[in-house]
Amino acid sequence: MNKKILQLALPSIVSNITVPLLGLVDVAIVGHLGAASYIGAIAVGGMLFNIIYWLFGFLRMGTSGMTSQALGRRDLPEVTRVLLRSVGVGLFISLALLLLQYPIRKIAFALLDTTAEVEQLATLYFRICIWGAPAVLGLYGFSGWFIGMQNSRFPMFIAITQNIVNIVASLIFVFVFGMKVEGVATGTLIAQYGGFLMAVFLWLVYYRKRLKGRVGWQEIVDKVAMRRFFQVNSDIFFRTLCLVAVTTFFTSTGARQGDTVLAVNTLLMQLFTLFSYIMDGFAYAGEALAGRYIGARNQSALNRMIHLLFGWGIGLSLFFTLLYGVGGKGFLSLLTNDSAVIQEAGTYFYWVLAVPLAGFAAFLWDGILIGATATRLMLYSMLVASGTFFLIYYLFSGTMGNHALWMAFLTYLFLRGIMQWGLWHQMSRPL
Repeated sequence: MNKKILQLALPSIVSNITVPLLGLVDVAIVGHLGAASYIGAIAVGGMLFNIIYWLFGFLRMGTSGMTSQALGRRDLPEVTRVLLRSVGVGLFISLALLLLQYPIRKIAFALLDTTAEVEQLATLYFRICIWGAPAVLGLYGFSGWFIGMQNSRFPMFIAITQNIVNIVASLIFVFVFGMKVEGVATGTLIAQYGGFLMAVFLWLVYYRKRLKGRVGWQEIVDKVAMRRFFQVNSDIFFRTLCLVAVTTFFTSTGARQGDTVLAVNTLLMQLFTLFSYIMDGFAYAGEALAGRYIGARNQSALNRMIHLLFGWGIGLSLFFTLLYGVGGKGFLSLLTNDSAVIQEAGTYFYWVLAVPLAGFAAFLWDGILIGATATRLMLYSMLVASGTFFLIYYLFSGTMGNHALWMAFLTYLFLRGIMQWGLWHQMSRPL
């Protein structure tokens, strides 16, 4: 069982680590063009797309759970239909984004306080990259489907390929053809479609024969199946809205407390982000295995998997707590040489040391509940945890300042895990 967990988790961890590289490569390239406005434009444009696509992450998560359950039942026709539903809905949403790109862009820049030059360059970046929506959302469906099929290697291969294509294409467009921001945007666009086409290719090569003739087109849009598809995904969508609200509030509140506090919070959150990449990998393993065992109605295997998964979670949390305690401040000094920021970060560092143990359960239960398609439980726990986050901050911010923000964030993480554990065990029949 441990071998199965690691076979699914490790490729997913590699995939997670490569995700931010697309943005980092873009920033690194424009950082050599001689004007800060180029970096600002890529940062703003990248942030907009991160928010947009983050909201539709349910296309990956919901697909994973439903696919793994169908696989556990050995219902291969439904396995195929889940993929077609997910990719089809993703393409429909991307069409809506393309049609509404002008008002989306206008509203976004109306809410952002940028210089005219950055807005102009970010608009150019947005106009090009928005055409990648079909590839990005379509790939979400394929990635979730591959994970549901107990195959996390393909998403890893795709992520690595995307980064290679992005680096090569962007360098050629910028430094050979002199296209600057539009060159970076075009390179990103090509990488997105390269990833989507690779997913289609891998499906055709490795799954087409196995699933050939198992597509019932009328059953794809079956009312009962579509209702379940949208119920699961709507829960995840609203849960993601809460997550975005908490994350955005954390960043904006830190910014209102001055540049130093903003810099400190940003740097310390890098330690949380690093830990989240690892835990997400094990959460993906939880998605795939929980769904499969629930589909197969194998309660003993499900219980053993959850037990072992939390064993990994506790062990890794203790490891990261020790690692951050020994080398965390040294890691911060690699990210900045600003002595004032490093000194101020020490004031809040003990909050970061508590993050792994406070937060690991939330990641793992997310994966288990997605695999079980018990997404309503995820939504309930997120609503309570998010409400508690804001309550704690506003109760204590007057006396604790930025410490109240970190206390609220850790409580939010811890409460999500505890609530999901409680709700799971209240389910009369998990299978």
